Amino acid sequence: MKEKSNVQNQKSITRHPEPNTQNLIKNDILEYLKQHEEKELLRFIVCGSVDDGKSTLIGRLLYETKMVFKDHLMALKAEKKYKRTEDEIDFSLLVDGLQAEREQGITIDVAYRYFSSEKRKFIIADTPGHEQYTRNMVTGASTADLAVILIDARNGLLTQTKRHSFLICLLGIRNILVAVNKMDLVDYSEDVFKKIVNDYKMMFKQLKFSLPYKHFEVNIDFIPISALKGDNIVEESGNMPWYKGKVFLDYLNTVKVVNSALRLDNDFRFPVQYINRPNQEFRGYCGNIASGVIKENDTIVVFPSKMKTKIKSIIPPLNSVDGKKGKTLHSVKKAYAPMSVTLLLEKDIDVSRGDLIVVEGQKEPKFNDSFEAMLVWMDEEPLKNREYIIKLYTKETTAIVSRILFKKDVNTWEKIETKVLELNDIARVQIDLVEEVAFDLYEENKLTGSFILIDKLTNNTVAAGMIVGESTKRKKKRIYTESEIALNKFIREHYPEWGCKPIEEIE
Repeated sequence: MKEKSNVQNQKSITRHPEPNTQNLIKNDILEYLKQHEEKELLRFIVCGSVDDGKSTLIGRLLYETKMVFKDHLMALKAEKKYKRTEDEIDFSLLVDGLQAEREQGITIDVAYRYFSSEKRKFIIADTPGHEQYTRNMVTGASTADLAVILIDARNGLLTQTKRHSFLICLLGIRNILVAVNKMDLVDYSEDVFKKIVNDYKMMFKQLKFSLPYKHFEVNIDFIPISALKGDNIVEESGNMPWYKGKVFLDYLNTVKVVNSALRLDNDFRFPVQYINRPNQEFRGYCGNIASGVIKENDTIVVFPSKMKTKIKSIIPPLNSVDGKKGKTLHSVKKAYAPMSVTLLLEKDIDVSRGDLIVVEGQKEPKFNDSFEAMLVWMDEEPLKNREYIIKLYTKETTAIVSRILFKKDVNTWEKIETKVLELNDIARVQIDLVEEVAFDLYEENKLTGSFILIDKLTNNTVAAGMIVGESTKRKKKRIYTESEIALNKFIREHYPEWGCKPIEEIE
């Protein structure tokens, strides 16, 4: 149904699709849908300071790629209450859907938009620029392959530019496009563009030293644009003949995405999601391959049990099973990330949801009951000294934030000593678990090196984290419940003669 709506969308716009697409829609709709389904998907995030033109850029892309309904365009042309430009269409209104966003001219929530070209499909996350919405930006950037940082040509680099650059690098995005917007307001000056390029490169050299990663390489490109006027968005601008690089849409179509998780030479990681047991003759372990390649007859190791066996067969999705014999009608010789498959093993061993399957001989994951992580606090309530549910890939267990090593100032990149984490704070912490689990460092594998914390009482997701190192903890402290903490406080207040120590002083 989604594909059909896209086709109707193509017909209802004022600007016509490209000839090849138009012919396919008219003459062979099934072939068009097949080609659309097989296009490569690129997820990217657009971030920048207030009034840098994020929503205008995305609205312009939607318009130029024919993803706007005709009646929507007519409504925008008639929209006068919220228009912030004298042009016929205010493209930002295509994205800013909330009334508060239109009234204030800012982005508050994460807005996801979809469009496609002849070569690729795209999912855009339009994220807020305000520091108070840091958690929204982190949410939008968590799945992105590319980050577009907008810079107003009149203002150059701002504090927000440093903050956004730090956050997207912290989240492991290895492709950055710096789009210098509003070039029409600086007379399309080449000198202005070159100065911003040099300033950003100098800033980024300093940024790399503040990251918690040892090996982190980023591809950075620069394009001068005017989202409002359409310069260098789809076609080369005659106003900037000095720029010889790719235009914005051409860049999106051709950029080589650096996604470490999809490299075939990565170590194999398979978090078990579901045990498929339709009858006594069939037992399969289902899940999504996080990284690497698996082949029939490969010897595997299952964590946490560390038991070994071999892969008997690999079953792709949407397969059928002979109910009487318990045999699959089709299997494949190998599978790779990000495929979802069912693995059959040569011998029955204890495998459960949350276990991690790796290939013997490859680099093993870390295996510990404690680690250090960069934690983004996302809840209105501050961090408390109590147990939380931690979800690491498909594994769920109990954890506590035992130490706050330091908080990071995302604007200056300085380390700040603190004992409290509040909304939008980012800190390096130590997390202790009630059991040993397998994990990787975030810079080596995003899916097995990231996690969320969930409040046991409210079931809210209170934090997201990236594992950056093994724990350097001292002797592990006991984890006390809230009732034990309250009892300790009560005894110290009402029975001081007992000589009861504060819990935080007990080793």
